[in-house]
Amino acid sequence: MDRDEEKGHGDRSLLFIGDEDDDIGVDRDGGSPPSSDAGSSFSERSDDGIDDDPGGGDGSGSGSDDDADADGTGTQGRVPNVARQQAAWPQSYRQSIDMLSAVQSPTVSSIMAASPSLTKFGSSFIKAGSSFFLNKKAAAEGSLPLTRPLLPPSLSQLSQQGQPAARLSTDSLPPRPPAPALQAPTMQQRPSAACLKSNYIELPPPSSKCSSSQSIINGLNVLCGVGILTTCFGIKEAGWLSLLLLPLLGACSCYTGLLLKRCIDSSPTIETYPDVGQAAFGISGRIFVSVVLYLELYACCVEYITLLGDSLSSVFPSAHLAFTGIYLNSHNLFAITMALAILPSVWLRNLSLLSYLSAGGVVATITVIVCLFWVGIGDGVGFHPSGTALNLTHLPVALGLYGYCFSGHSVFPNIYSSMKERSQFPFVILFCFIVVTVVYAGVAAAGFLMFGESTMSQFTLNMPQQYVPSKIAIWMTIVNPYTKYALTMTPVALSIEEALPKKMRNYLAGMCVRTALVLSTVVVALSFPYFALVMALLGSVFTMLVALILPCACYLSIKRNSVPLWEVSLCIAIILIGMVCACIGSYTSIKQMIGGS
Repeated sequence: MDRDEEKGHGDRSLLFIGDEDDDIGVDRDGGSPPSSDAGSSFSERSDDGIDDDPGGGDGSGSGSDDDADADGTGTQGRVPNVARQQAAWPQSYRQSIDMLSAVQSPTVSSIMAASPSLTKFGSSFIKAGSSFFLNKKAAAEGSLPLTRPLLPPSLSQLSQQGQPAARLSTDSLPPRPPAPALQAPTMQQRPSAACLKSNYIELPPPSSKCSSSQSIINGLNVLCGVGILTTCFGIKEAGWLSLLLLPLLGACSCYTGLLLKRCIDSSPTIETYPDVGQAAFGISGRIFVSVVLYLELYACCVEYITLLGDSLSSVFPSAHLAFTGIYLNSHNLFAITMALAILPSVWLRNLSLLSYLSAGGVVATITVIVCLFWVGIGDGVGFHPSGTALNLTHLPVALGLYGYCFSGHSVFPNIYSSMKERSQFPFVILFCFIVVTVVYAGVAAAGFLMFGESTMSQFTLNMPQQYVPSKIAIWMTIVNPYTKYALTMTPVALSIEEALPKKMRNYLAGMCVRTALVLSTVVVALSFPYFALVMALLGSVFTMLVALILPCACYLSIKRNSVPLWEVSLCIAIILIGMVCACIGSYTSIKQMIGGS
C-alpha cells in the first residue's frame, strides 16, 4: 500500500496558502490541525510530514512499536512519540529544504500567488481560479491569501454578522471526524498559519506532487552543482586512474539513497533526514544530523562567495581598491562586493520567485558543459593527451572533490516525499546517478585534455576570455551561485532563529542573524580562498558523513531486526570506507591549505 494512502494524506505542499481546508481549520487528511502556539513567530514552524501525521487526526494511525523503540521511548505509545518529534529542533527543515529541490512549473497563477503585489495587475487571473487563492467570492473582492484571517470566524461572530452557520463548510470537504481522546479539545493554528502570520518570511506556495520526470529534474538539479567545475582538477591532482572513484562513490551514494527511502517507509512519522536520525538514535541523533546538514549548507555558501570572487576577478583582473591604507585585490574586492549584493536577497520575505531562478541550475550546468566542448572543438583549443596514471600523494584530494559531486542526500527524502508514484523512486535515483556520473567523468576528461597540467581549480578560469562561449560559461558560473545563495542560507538562518528565545523572534533579530551569517561566510571565504581544497574538505567530511556513514548507520539502527547478514556486512563496509576517506581526505586538504597559506 502506498504510504500516502496508509496515512490518509492528500496533496502535500510547503504551505497551505489559500486552501479551502484552512477556512474551517481542517487538515488535509480530514483531521484537526496540529497544535501550535498562536503567538508563534516566523521561526516556529513544523515539517508538513509531521504536522499531517495521522496520530494527530485519528489517534490510532498505523505506527508500530518500532516507532516508539526507535525514539528511545520503548514503552510509550505512538502519540507521545509524535508529540516529541513535533517539539524537536529543527521544525523548519522540511519547508526550507524543499526550496532547494522543487522545480515547479512557473505558471501565471503560481507566480502571482508567490508575489501578491502582482495580483494588482491581474484580477482576471484570480477569478479564473487557482488552488493558491481563496474561494470565488473572496477572489472577486480582491482578497489575497496573505491578508485573509488566519482562523475561521466562530459561530458567535457569524451570528452577529447575520451569516448562516452553513458557511463554515463547503460541499467538497468531508465532515470532520471526532477528535481523539488524547488530543487537546481547543482548536489552534497550524504551524503554516503561524508562518503566514509572520511579517518576516514567506516560503513558496504549495505545488502539486511531482511526477517521475519532474523528480528526475529535481534530482539532477541537486546533484549537478558547482562540483562539476573541479572534476578535471581532480585528474590533475591524482591522475587518470582516479576517475575510477567516480563510479565507485556514485554506486555507494545511490545505494545509501535507497537506504534512506527504506528508513522513511519504516514509519509514517519519518519525512526528512533529521526524522531519520531521530528514529535511529533519538533526539540526539536528530540534532546531530541537523547540525551536520546545516554546516554543509553553510560551507556551500562559503564556496559560493569564493567562486564569485574567482570568476569576477578573471573577468576584471585589474580591478582593485586602495582606501585609507587598505588594499583589496580583485578577488577580495569582488567577494565583498558580491556578498553585499547578495545580502538583500537573504532578507527577502518571499523566496518563491528566487526558487524558480535557482531551479535553472540544470540549464546552467548544461550551458557550461556545451561551452566547454565548444571551446575545445570549435575554437581551436583542442585536446592534448597528458598527465600521469596515478598520484597517490594527492589522491585524497581527488577523493574529496569527487565525493562532493554526490552530496544530495539531504534533499533526497524531500524528493521522495513529494513524488506521486513513490515506487518509481529507485528508478529516479538510479537514473540521476548514472547521468551525473557519466557527465562528471566526461567533463573531467575533456577539461584535462584541453588544459593539461595548467588546469586550475575551476576549468572556467582556463577558458580563453576572447571566445564568446568562454564569456557565457563564466557568467553562468556567476549567476548560478548568486541565485542559489539565499536559498542555501535560508535553512541555516531559520534553524538559528528557531532556537532563539521567544522574545528575540522578531523581524530585527532575524535580519541581524542573516546579516551575521552572510558576513561570516565572507570572512571564512577570504581566510581560506582555496576553492578546490575547501571543496575537497567538504567532500571528505560532510559528504562522507551525509552520503555514506549516516544512511548506513541509521538503516542498521532502524531495521536492525530485519536486515540480512550480507546487507549488514555491506553497510559496515561502506561505513568503514566513509570513515577512512573522511580522515585521510580532511587531513590532506587541511595540510595543503596550511602549506599554501
